[in-house]
Amino acid sequence: MRYHNITKDDMLNGDGLRVVLWVAGCSHACPGCHNPVTWDPEGGIPFDEAARQEIFTELEKDYVSGITFSGGDPLHAANRKEVTALAEEIKKEYPEKTIWLYTGYTWDEIKELQIMKYLDVLVDGRFEEEKKDNTLHWRGSANQSVIDVKNTLQTGGLVLHG
Repeated sequence: MRYHNITKDDMLNGDGLRVVLWVAGCSHACPGCHNPVTWDPEGGIPFDEAARQEIFTELEKDYVSGITFSGGDPLHAANRKEVTALAEEIKKEYPEKTIWLYTGYTWDEIKELQIMKYLDVLVDGRFEEEKKDNTLHWRGSANQSVIDVKNTLQTGGLVLHG
């Protein structure tokens, strides 16, 4: 897995104050994407132990609410295995921290993935420029959903967050 940035003290990509891992690799190529530099799975730099430790150092802080995986697409084939392992490790180490993930895939396409048991919130769906709405909370276009993963898995019906 490769990544472009680790943002600290982020308040735009999920509830509370968060650390955000911006991974490299996205095959959706949504017109109007705000982060096309992250599309190339060979872009950015390798995710290594120093990057992992940087994230864990942030998660140690009691005022940090959790982590958000974004990009790129954390569920791109180049990222899926390592993002899942990292989410599992974070959930075990910091069970009180929330894990958010942004993806261009829809819930129905990915709901069976192993990573779902570690996520708290999933923002799904491709960014659609014609449905862009700057008033939406935590998403860029009206077709995207902010999904409460735990309650959705528990009830079997889609439960939106917030």
